[in-house]
Amino acid sequence: MSNRVESSNELVGAFRDLLDRHAQVTCALERRLQDEHRLGMSEFEVLECLATADAGLQRMQELAGAVHLSQSALSRVVGRLEADGLVDRCMCPTDRRGIQAGITAAGRERFEAALPTHRAVIATVLGHDA
Repeated sequence: MSNRVESSNELVGAFRDLLDRHAQVTCALERRLQDEHRLGMSEFEVLECLATADAGLQRMQELAGAVHLSQSALSRVVGRLEADGLVDRCMCPTDRRGIQAGITAAGRERFEAALPTHRAVIATVLGHDA
């Protein structure tokens, strides 16, 4: 086998290992966050972005990029969080065409309760001390 093919096989193997670890973490996070905190992984990520944003607010477009969701998928996630009282949507005061999402007190409380679970799952699956 040529060096080029061996190098290509190693690259594909590394990529598959990365995908496998991502799937392991994602599945474990989905399961634990849902069971213990009634949150999906995307919902947790949105809450985390908002909890760490200035004033707990972020434009929807920026939030979509930060959590790697399409605008429509983010809108559905934020809709679920809004229905649960964890997030509010409002018009952007500097650009009336823009919509902002903001974390509520209940959202911050749920996020802070779920944060140790999130970090512990990542540490366990990736083999790091929590």
